[in-house]
Amino acid sequence: MIPVSSDARKRRVLYGVMLSVFLAAMESTVVATAMPRVVESLGGVHIYSWVFSGFLLTSTVTMPLWGRLSDLFGRRPVYLGGLGLFLLGSALSGASQDMRQLIGFRMLQGLGAGSLMTLGMTTIGELFGLEQRARMQGYVSAMWGVASLLGPLLGGLLTDLGSWRWVFYVNLPFGAVAIALLAGTLPDVAVRRRHAFDWTGVVLFTVGIAALLLGILEAGRVGVWTGADVLVPLAIAVVALAAFVPVERRAREPIIPFRLFRHRMVLAAGVNGFLSGMAMFGAISFVPLFLQHVSGMSATAAGFVLMPFVLGWVAMSIVSARLVLRIGYRAPVVAGMACLAAAFLLLMRWAPGLTQAVAMRDALLGGIGMGLTFVPMLLSVQSAVARSDLGAATSLTQFLRTIGGAVGLSVMGAVMVRRLASGLPMAEALHGVFVVGFGVSALALASAFLVPAGRAKELARPDMREEPTRAGG
Repeated sequence: MIPVSSDARKRRVLYGVMLSVFLAAMESTVVATAMPRVVESLGGVHIYSWVFSGFLLTSTVTMPLWGRLSDLFGRRPVYLGGLGLFLLGSALSGASQDMRQLIGFRMLQGLGAGSLMTLGMTTIGELFGLEQRARMQGYVSAMWGVASLLGPLLGGLLTDLGSWRWVFYVNLPFGAVAIALLAGTLPDVAVRRRHAFDWTGVVLFTVGIAALLLGILEAGRVGVWTGADVLVPLAIAVVALAAFVPVERRAREPIIPFRLFRHRMVLAAGVNGFLSGMAMFGAISFVPLFLQHVSGMSATAAGFVLMPFVLGWVAMSIVSARLVLRIGYRAPVVAGMACLAAAFLLLMRWAPGLTQAVAMRDALLGGIGMGLTFVPMLLSVQSAVARSDLGAATSLTQFLRTIGGAVGLSVMGAVMVRRLASGLPMAEALHGVFVVGFGVSALALASAFLVPAGRAKELARPDMREEPTRAGG
């Protein structure tokens, strides 16, 4: 067995994490360009949107669960279990014979995907020292952005050159490589004792968050928040989550330890992540719509406009990781949120005569804003908590950003639908969306000042030169 502290072993872990993160990020967007062929093959056009919604639902709900499971039972078995579920869902999705099967298997795929980004960041936070950790998490964040951008392009190529089924099958060989890299090298640090798993909390949390997402997704689709299809799941969410709180307070090993919110850094990261997620997903989703339906650009030209957004995110993710070590957390986060708010201010000025160059400039500013924020907030949270809570804290930060994105899409989508229904042209309808985005990004900027003006510090973690303790039952 190679010593845990060896650079060769750490590199293999890093490559395995980056590859699995790339697959999970790509899978959230790769299906979009293949869906016309999927509908031709399987039918079910009236429910095809659930191919996207089902994946989002299960991957989001399970994020905090995977993080806490890894704290209790060890990173290696939980990470490999999540990766295995993702690959099983991929294989079954590719073999689907009707749309209902595809939706069900995509939800299984999402269950596994919920583990990959959160546990990948957790593993890097635990395995590497501070300076390396900052740099590596910048690379992983950049990988997520690149994969999200390449997903639609790869989906189109695989569908045109082969079959839509290869959109899912392509994960299998690369996933096998990731498993091979991680299985023999990923440390498995866990306490050898019997754990009191919080099953009641898991059920209440899952029901509550699933109902919440169902309600807000439906509200965004129909444009109103008063229908039974929206109010019933939201009411279920309120009841389940209200019951979840006292259960977690009594649990010996809660799924979401509420004591984490006593840390000012965790609280600030949660608020900022939720608000910036709302704004970011709105920009990504509605900018191409404006470019194609208002400015008259082709789908390809609109896609190129998002490239500066991703490139800005990638570059600033790497830069911000270094800035945190030199000037602390707060300055990069404040600067990033100021850039995001400025980007939405520019989006509010978009008109039918918008040129591609101007659109790319504004998208670049938004990407810089997100890149300056993501890694510093993650590093700040990981430095604020004990090693025993590292998985829960990391996954909670990711979860709140994702939930924010779902809420942002729903609210902005509802604004657009309502304005279109009132007879406004598409340009005016989308202007209202960007106004909402600016308001949310301004709140995100204000929340950035909640971040303490500290600097990153090393985690209190076991000596990585020693063999880890194996997880017990």
